[in-house]
Amino acid sequence: MERVETPPAIFDRALVALRRERAAATVAKVAPVLDAAAMALLDRLDDTTRRFSRALDLGGRGPVAPALRARGIPFVVSMDLAPAMARRAQGLDTGGLAVAADEEWLPFAPGSFDLIVASLSLHWVNDLPGALIQIRQALSPDGLFLASLPGLGTLQGLREALNAAEAETRGGVSPRISPFPELRDLAGLLQRAGFAIPVADQERLPMIYRSPMGLVADLRAAGESNAVRARDSRVPPRAFFPLAFSRLNLDMELRLLVMTGWSPHESQQKPARPGSANARLAEALGSVEIKAGEKPG
Repeated sequence: MERVETPPAIFDRALVALRRERAAATVAKVAPVLDAAAMALLDRLDDTTRRFSRALDLGGRGPVAPALRARGIPFVVSMDLAPAMARRAQGLDTGGLAVAADEEWLPFAPGSFDLIVASLSLHWVNDLPGALIQIRQALSPDGLFLASLPGLGTLQGLREALNAAEAETRGGVSPRISPFPELRDLAGLLQRAGFAIPVADQERLPMIYRSPMGLVADLRAAGESNAVRARDSRVPPRAFFPLAFSRLNLDMELRLLVMTGWSPHESQQKPARPGSANARLAEALGSVEIKAGEKPG
């Protein structure tokens, strides 16, 4: 029997749900950042002539569902891990349906949607490959999946300032910023999950704050406070945050990693089999083909 490995539980999912539940009333304060990220992702829809009728907004926290309906998609479901955030999405988009559920256990039948959008919602998932497989299964054939995640380098200045301050005040370092994925890993994850035509690329959105507390307030308002299981839950020394904030550069950026993948369908273009070409490159270029080991005439 094949052994199935359980992915490590890096994130405290119950705490993620609690943080997002509390953030439901304040998430509108960071709407410019969330809106910019959502619009950068949804702009990818302009690159396809495919028309969609059943869409799932996976944890978009507000901007995505109204934008999808504005694009003419008649049926939009908004799903979030936290019930209050799901109800907020329903309040923003009264023409759709809101569902409170876990991205790691999608409650939808196979082929339920022809478009699934996940804007800045999958970076707290412990089993991302498993979640991607479930998303692909929830898509109908030739359905489109669009997702964005904060990438490696996002909040790097904050990470370095906190680490330096903790090392100085406590003599050690604990994880205070979520680990973020690298761009090079995402296309492989999509392919592993069974998506066709997988693409991963990156956009950069500026994040400039007037004060460190403005940044901290926005992270809390978006439900993005630390939920790493290995976090240090002790009250930090009094000098910790002043020391960290004194070293913080407030000119930052959100490195937005974007994933695009299609549910397989027979109409999609497929790569040619090796050796199936019926014309030689040399002929197309009007040159002479020279085999390995031969000398030019």
